[in-house]
Amino acid sequence: MDRPEKTEIPAKMLLNPVHFFALGFGSGLAPRIPGTTGTLVGVLLFILMPDMDWITYLVVVVCGFLFGIFCCGYTTKVLNVHDHHSIVWDEIIGYLVTMFMVPKEWIWILIGFILFRTFDIFKPWPISFIDHRIKSGFGIMLDDVVAALFSLAIIQIVIYFL
Repeated sequence: MDRPEKTEIPAKMLLNPVHFFALGFGSGLAPRIPGTTGTLVGVLLFILMPDMDWITYLVVVVCGFLFGIFCCGYTTKVLNVHDHHSIVWDEIIGYLVTMFMVPKEWIWILIGFILFRTFDIFKPWPISFIDHRIKSGFGIMLDDVVAALFSLAIIQIVIYFL
């Protein structure tokens, strides 16, 4: 894995609004499991988001993805490390993609969390291919979105057959 786990990030980086978002409002600075911590921020945002039609939700998520390309790419350049473990905006948006058109009920929220984290951690093909080959902010965001699409597909299949 090309993420150095011991590189310390100064908390003062949070004073820069771009880093503040890339670092998941500070959740990426968690000493352990920052990706899971960032995903929990995504869970909280999903719960707090007002109910909206699917088009509006999709626009919000696509804007978050596009913003993530910029802010994660910028923070990567400053840290001089591709996809540093403290950059978790991609987990936040990934979780929101996972929950597209999913009921806001605790069981689905939990299933979405477990599925997304599983795909994001184990990175089966093509997620691993994207993670290793596509660099920059786009690559950081894309591997999590693909993990989220796998998660979303499973949830939608389960919902359809229930």
